[in-house]
Amino acid sequence: MDMNKFTQRAQEAIAESQNIALRYRHQQLEGEHLHAALCAQQDGLIPRLLTLMEVDVPAYTAELERELEKLPSVSGGSQLYASRRFGELLAQAQENTRQFADEYAGVEHLYLALLGERGTPSARLMARHGVTREKFLAALSQVRSKQRVTSQNPEETYEALKRFGTDLVEQARSGKLDPIIGRDAEIRRVINILCRKTKNNPVLIGEPGVGKTAVAEGLAQRILKGDVPDNLRDKTIFSLDMG
Repeated sequence: MDMNKFTQRAQEAIAESQNIALRYRHQQLEGEHLHAALCAQQDGLIPRLLTLMEVDVPAYTAELERELEKLPSVSGGSQLYASRRFGELLAQAQENTRQFADEYAGVEHLYLALLGERGTPSARLMARHGVTREKFLAALSQVRSKQRVTSQNPEETYEALKRFGTDLVEQARSGKLDPIIGRDAEIRRVINILCRKTKNNPVLIGEPGVGKTAVAEGLAQRILKGDVPDNLRDKTIFSLDMG
């Protein structure tokens, strides 16, 4: 098994699964150790996807811990063996990678391998919480969109707009934007350009403080009110921090 074909976060999860097994004094490395490691990653993709699937993550992880407690433990032994099942999960993750046309196996491929099992503690836990392959792939699509895993750190690019940008329409919805006065002509001009079939990228040029941001915020407020042409309805505007 070539670990270099796994992403950094996937490698971390595999390493952490061994730490979890040792912490519980388990001699055999099982899928539940990997499952727990995936769910425990701070700011990890799997907890994010579980939340998107409306899973109660604390309850889910608590049940997973109880499943770990049921596994046989030994005293005094420090030698850890990977079960056949554990190896099969890693192999299935790499097969999932090929099916997605990705270059590296990520945490999502590992979780899908667990999700494809039948009759295991992890499979039963997922079923109890309503986690299905269809729901998981739908949540993954929200985060990954159509991106392929072509590097060992793909998670850094997932939802980049949400992490580095500000949703102006959402800010308008939350009442965080001031009313925009006296910019109707500029806002209408931007709307007209955006609605063109070609050459539809408006550029606002001016010195700092002349009101470029106000035009964008005014457009966001109009989108929220529905005061825009049909092809701009339900759209959003992101302000991207280039610093």
